[in-house]
Amino acid sequence: MRAVKIVAATLAAAAFALTAAASSGAALAPQSYYLALGDSIAYGIQPAKVRAGLPPSGFNTGYVDVFAARLRGLASKIRVVNYSCPGDSTTTFVQGGCPWLGGGRKLHDSFPGSQLDAALAFLRAHPGQVSPITITLWGNDVAELSDACQDKLACIRARAPRATAQFASRLSSILRRLRVSAPKAEIIVTGAWDDNVAKLKQNDPLIHGLDATIARTTASAKARFADTFPTFNPQGSLAREKARICALTFTCSEGGGHPTNAGYRAIRAGSGYSDRS
Repeated sequence: MRAVKIVAATLAAAAFALTAAASSGAALAPQSYYLALGDSIAYGIQPAKVRAGLPPSGFNTGYVDVFAARLRGLASKIRVVNYSCPGDSTTTFVQGGCPWLGGGRKLHDSFPGSQLDAALAFLRAHPGQVSPITITLWGNDVAELSDACQDKLACIRARAPRATAQFASRLSSILRRLRVSAPKAEIIVTGAWDDNVAKLKQNDPLIHGLDATIARTTASAKARFADTFPTFNPQGSLAREKARICALTFTCSEGGGHPTNAGYRAIRAGSGYSDRS
């Protein structure tokens, strides 16, 4: 999961979007269920917890947990259904074959078949009762490209346009199907950050391009894009940017881009809500 550096994260944008929806009626306010979809970031993966073999309940500091705590300030009885699967890409999300289930590992909320089928079935069974829906998917798609290029930047740049277009097509199909099944729900798609501290100057433009694609695809499904990049990759000083990434993720300590507890707290603090809520 080296490249699963997806932030499933900018609650700053996400929490604001939900608050606006609750007050304006422009989209469905938080309802009975919060449906979380995606990969390891939505699951709440952290390296030490994986090594310790903790059960799903032990992965309880992910952005889904942080976001749910915020949502309960708007809808106190909201229930979380978290179908996220570490290792899922936009391909396996649709086709099934959750990589995390190997070796007897479990999900927060289990399901048969693919994650998309499970999400659509849940929405059909609970019409009008599900909002928000968050989705974090792109890190494992990026990993496939990086692996195919053996991490060589020139190769990644050459193949990125085609790979990005294919990714956008898959993501668009996923979001369209979710939107049809939940026409009024608040759907929030989280963006990416760059955790390659050795090549920030080279990689940042690629992440910006990917985020732009995710944002356009999200907008076409009448969903919201949560821009995670500024939170973890503040621009202007490479030293400051590196320090932020090292503080908010395990990139520098363990070589992986998943958020530390400090990272999740920083995301929450950026939401604009009081920490007392």
